[in-house]
Amino acid sequence: MARAALRSAAWAERWFPDAWVFAALGVVVVAIAVLGFGATPVVTANAFGDGFWSLIPFTMQMAFVVIGGYVLATAPVVARFIDLLARAPRSGRGAICYVGLVSMLASLLSWGFSLVFGGLLVRALARREELRMDYRAAGAAAYLGLGAVWAMGLSSSAAQLQANPKSMPPGLLSITGVLPFTQTIFLWQSIALTAVLILVSLLICWVTAPSDAQARIAQDFGAVESATPVLPPRRRPGEWLEYSPVLSILIGVLGLGWLGYEFANKPVVTAIANLNTYNFLFLTVGLLLHWRPRSFLNAVTRAVPSTAGVLIQFPLYGGIAALLTHAPGLDGQTLAHRLSGVFVHIASTDSFPLVMGVYSSVLGFFVPSGGGKWLIEAPYVMQAANDLHVHLGWAVQVYNAAEALPNLINPFWMLPLLGVLGLKARDVVGFTFIQFVVHVPLVLGLLWLLGLTLPYVPPVMP
Repeated sequence: MARAALRSAAWAERWFPDAWVFAALGVVVVAIAVLGFGATPVVTANAFGDGFWSLIPFTMQMAFVVIGGYVLATAPVVARFIDLLARAPRSGRGAICYVGLVSMLASLLSWGFSLVFGGLLVRALARREELRMDYRAAGAAAYLGLGAVWAMGLSSSAAQLQANPKSMPPGLLSITGVLPFTQTIFLWQSIALTAVLILVSLLICWVTAPSDAQARIAQDFGAVESATPVLPPRRRPGEWLEYSPVLSILIGVLGLGWLGYEFANKPVVTAIANLNTYNFLFLTVGLLLHWRPRSFLNAVTRAVPSTAGVLIQFPLYGGIAALLTHAPGLDGQTLAHRLSGVFVHIASTDSFPLVMGVYSSVLGFFVPSGGGKWLIEAPYVMQAANDLHVHLGWAVQVYNAAEALPNLINPFWMLPLLGVLGLKARDVVGFTFIQFVVHVPLVLGLLWLLGLTLPYVPPVMP
C-alpha cells in the first residue's frame, strides 16, 4: 500500500496541472453545459461576469485565514511555546502521535495555523538528538489536521459561509437560508464523528510509526533545523516606529476593545461564526505577540505567497456559481436545478449522505479547493437535500467530512507544510495513504449512520 501511494504521488506531481487549471476547466465545462441546455451566449457571458466578482469579500476572508494562522504561529512567544511543547514526548513513536494530536486539535481552530504550527513542532522535535523520531511519519502526522478533521471545525469555509448571509450568493441563500453553527459543526453527531476520526487517526499513527532502528531522522533528508527567523537590527532612524511596540499596543488595544464589545453583546457562537471577527481576532493577537510592527510585517510577507491559489481561484468559483444558478435554459430551468434533479433521482433520504460523500470526495481530489468548491456544489446539492428532506446542516457536514479525504493523497495542500519541513510529497504520502484507506469506509459509514438520527428542518431565511 505504501509503495502504491508513493507511485500515485509521483504520478500526480508529474501530470497534475495547477489547481487553477481545474477551476478554469470547470468554468468552460459549465458554460458549455449551460449553452447546451438553451441559454443564450449573452445570458451565459453576463452570468459569468456578474458572478466573477461576487465573492471578493469571501475570497479575502479565506486569504486572511491563511495569513492570520501563519502570523500567530510564527510569533516569538508562540515559537517558544512550541519548543516547550516539544519537550513532552519520550519516544519517537509517541512524538509522532503527539504531533498528530496537536495538528488535528489546532486545525479545528484554523487549518492555516495547523499547517504552520504542526510543521514548526516537528522541526522542534527533530532538534532533540536523543529522540529517534521518523521525520517522514512526523510530517505526515502534522498534515492530519488538513487530512482528517479541519473542515469539521471553525475554519470550515462551508460552515462559515452558510452561517454568514452577507457572504452567501443570493441564489444559495434562497435555497438554504442561514445555517448557524449549532446546525452544522456543533451538532452532537458532528462532534462524535470528529472524535472518532481523531482517535482512529492517532491509532494509525501509532501502528505505522517506524521503529527506532528503521526511523529516518531529519538529518537524513538534509533538513536544516533553524529557529523562527530573527528580526534584523534597525538601520535607519525612519524605522524607529517599525521597531517600537507603540503602534502595536495602540492598535491592539483598539482591536481588543472591539472584540470585547462583540463577545459581550452577542452569544459566543454567533460572534465567532462571523468570519470577519474570527480573522480579526487572529490578526490582533498576532500583532500583539509579534510586539514590533516589523516582525509582524515580515510574518505577513512570508504568509502572502500561500494565498495565491485562493485569490486567483475563488473569482472563478463565483463565476461558476452564477452560471449554475443564474443562466436559465430554454425551459427556464438553471443547470443547478437540473443537477439537483439527478441527485433526487439516484439518492433517497437515507442514502443521500453516502451518495453525496462519495461525490464530494472524488471531486475534491481533482479540485483541491480548501472548501471553495462548496460554492459550486452547494446550489444543486442543497436543493436536492431540500427535495429529499435531508437535514441541511448535516448535508454541509457530509461535504466537510468527505472533502478532507482526498487531501490525504493529493499533494496540493501539503505544499506549505512541506516547505516548512524541507520534504517532498513522496516522502510523507506513504503514511497518509494508509490513513486514507482506513478513513474512506469509516467516514462514509458514519455519515450514513449518523444522518439517520437527524430530522429535516426547513430553511430559515434571515
